[in-house]
Amino acid sequence: MSSTLTALSPILASGSARAANFASFDVHPWQWLLFVGFLAVLIIADLLLVHRTAHEITFREAAVESAIWIAIGVAFTGVMFWWHGGQAAGEYISGYLIEKSLSIDNVFVWAVIFSYFGVPKKYQFRTLFWGIFGALVLRAVFIFAGVALIEAFEWTLAIFGLILLFSAWKIATHDEAEVHPENNPILKLVNRLIPSTPEYDDQKLFTIRNGKRLATPLLAVLIMVETTDVIFAVDSIPAILAVSHEQFIVFSSNAFAILGLRSLYFLLNGMQDKFRYLNLGLGVILAFVGLKMLASFFLELHPPTWLSLVVILGILTVTMAASLLADKRDDAAAAKGLDEPH
Repeated sequence: MSSTLTALSPILASGSARAANFASFDVHPWQWLLFVGFLAVLIIADLLLVHRTAHEITFREAAVESAIWIAIGVAFTGVMFWWHGGQAAGEYISGYLIEKSLSIDNVFVWAVIFSYFGVPKKYQFRTLFWGIFGALVLRAVFIFAGVALIEAFEWTLAIFGLILLFSAWKIATHDEAEVHPENNPILKLVNRLIPSTPEYDDQKLFTIRNGKRLATPLLAVLIMVETTDVIFAVDSIPAILAVSHEQFIVFSSNAFAILGLRSLYFLLNGMQDKFRYLNLGLGVILAFVGLKMLASFFLELHPPTWLSLVVILGILTVTMAASLLADKRDDAAAAKGLDEPH
């Protein structure tokens, strides 16, 4: 027995060293309930007070709401600092930025889905509400499973790192979001099993026609939103696990990032062309965190949290600035072409 422990001691010590590079603390059940309750209050207030009636979201309304949601998410960094110090705060804001940046691609996919199903703009917010609610539940499952896998089988770090490198290549080499609802196997199964109508009935997922209960197109839209979120979670959850292994940090950063996606969608909808280098930037971010995971496992290199934060912010800044400059240059060239005599 002692010889076995002696043989395993280097491995155990290596695992402990890796774990020591991340924030770790106990979160009591009442603290989890308090946090989930706070999220529930935010969601219910948004639904019943701000968006009680169906209406088309204006650009100004979306901008104000996006600013409020981002302010809440960023402000929670201060809570983490007060509660568990700078390491926890750094991991939280890094995870928040990763999830927020990767979610922009998800927002553009929603635009494709809504366009395909011809969803009236005044019904889109309520559909996204249920989509975000479902996403929170699914992300919680993925997060707790991912952290448990890393704690039980440390080699999953290498697997997640490789997944991120593949995702980085996939995102960086595809300029536009590709989604084909008509080919979605889950949607085909639902249409086969659940009687549906092509007509909308306000914001309802189900309606009554000739005495029969039928699904409206909004149910199909909701299913598409949820399935695409699962696909994006395959990228974003491992990416956040590269900067933190603490379940509360990973979940809270994820939750605050995706809660504001509804207003962000209405703010960015139709602006895909303004962010021409976004996919390239997201690919670089995923490649960075993937290499960080692989270096942590194979080389036992652990870049400090502040360095990861600086790299992520730098990539986002350069990507956005380059996109806006290129768009401005194209507008100037187009204007010049119109001014020249033919």
